Amino acid sequence: MTRQSFSKAALHKEVAQLKRYQQFLPSLDLKRQQLIGQRYKVAARVAELEQEIARQRQFVAENLPMMADQRITLEGLVSVSAIEIGHENNAGVNLPVLKRLDIASKPYSPYAKPHWVDQAVAYVKRMLELKIRLSVEQRRLEILQAAVKKVTQRVNFFDKIMIPRARQTIKKISIFLSDSERAGVVRAKITKQKRWKAPTV
Repeated sequence: MTRQSFSKAALHKEVAQLKRYQQFLPSLDLKRQQLIGQRYKVAARVAELEQEIARQRQFVAENLPMMADQRITLEGLVSVSAIEIGHENNAGVNLPVLKRLDIASKPYSPYAKPHWVDQAVAYVKRMLELKIRLSVEQRRLEILQAAVKKVTQRVNFFDKIMIPRARQTIKKISIFLSDSERAGVVRAKITKQKRWKAPTV
C-alpha cells in the first residue's frame, strides 16, 4: 500500500479524482436503472410465455385427451427447420434475440391418422414455438440479472467506498496543510520576536 502524501499536489490529485468519481457515478446509475427497466420487461415476457404454455396445456387436457393414447404415434410430425439467434446491444449488454424460427410439419396420410391429429400438430407447433421463445427470453433475463448485479456492485463501490474515501483523504490533507501553514506562521512570528528581542551589538 502506498503511503499517503500530504502535499498540495496530492490534494489537487484527490480533488480531481473525486470530481471524476462524481461525474461517473450518475451515468453508471443511469445504466443500472436502464438495465433494471429492461430486466422488468423481459421478466414480464417470460411470465406471459409461461402463462401461455400453461393455457395451451390446459386446452389440450380439456380438448385433446386423445394425445395421451400411446398407440397413436405423433413423433416426427413436427420439427424445427430453421432457427436464427441474433444479438442486440441494450445499455452496453449483448442480448440474444430470436430473428427467425421456422417450424415444419411432416406430411401424413389423413387415412392413417385420426381426424384430431391436425389439431394436435397445430398444438405441437405452437408449443414448440412458445418453448423456444421462452428459452431465449430466459437467457436474456439471466444475462440482464448478471449485468444488473455487476453494475449495482460498481455503483455501490463508487458511492459507498471510493467517493467517501476520497472526501476523507481530501479532509486529512487539507487539515494537515492548514496545520502546517499555521505552524509556519507561528514559527515565523517566534523567530521575528527573537530577533526583535535580541541585544544589538
